[in-house]
Amino acid sequence: MRIAVIADIHGNLPALEAVLADIAARGGADLLVDLGDRASGPLWPRETMDRLAVLDAVTVRGNHDRQVATLAPERMNASDRFTVEAISPAQRDALGALPPDATVAEGILAMHASPGSDTRYLLERIEGGELVRDGHDAIARRLGEVGNASIVLTGHSHRPDMVCLDSGITIVNPGSVGCPAYDDDAPPHVSETGSPHARYAILTPDPAGGTPSVQFLAMAYDHEGAARRAEANGRPDWAGALRTGFMRA
Repeated sequence: MRIAVIADIHGNLPALEAVLADIAARGGADLLVDLGDRASGPLWPRETMDRLAVLDAVTVRGNHDRQVATLAPERMNASDRFTVEAISPAQRDALGALPPDATVAEGILAMHASPGSDTRYLLERIEGGELVRDGHDAIARRLGEVGNASIVLTGHSHRPDMVCLDSGITIVNPGSVGCPAYDDDAPPHVSETGSPHARYAILTPDPAGGTPSVQFLAMAYDHEGAARRAEANGRPDWAGALRTGFMRA
């Protein structure tokens, strides 16, 4: 089985199209998994939701999906507010109806961030205003008990990574399709991949139950067009992140 894993599209339609084209060029996948945060951002939220609607993807709800679906506009950040004004009521309802986690195949559990929380990083801690991979024991504590899962798929941090725990569980973050850098204020920190590429992963479980094989892929696409779109929608911060993969003052 080949599983294509995408996450954190954030309304970046050309980045999504580049990833989908690459999956097809590699012979397709038996299963497509979307780890959430599908639309939020100053780009193409409605068009991205239209594109995703025709895909047969196992999808879980991200924190921005939840926020767009449930918060009053005056309580939203700028990206979520732009999104809720752009998408249809049916698309908003669809985001809210997504499950917080899903068993996508035997022994494979998908979630947006951590068990029981769509905002708590699973693999990272905040240090010096940046995300860094946390230690083995801290990751294992955050993960807790996950039943018979031997593979856990997570997103949220936008950082492609893989960690193998002593328990035999492998945790995979495919990185972000559409948002290579961001800043957050709770507490203040940045996540930076350092390039503008659209990222995803192809996971091949071991039929014997051993460690899976994972390809981390970074696709070039028209990131300049996406950056110009962000600028036109009043978000120079997003434009800079889309062009460089860094957050710069």
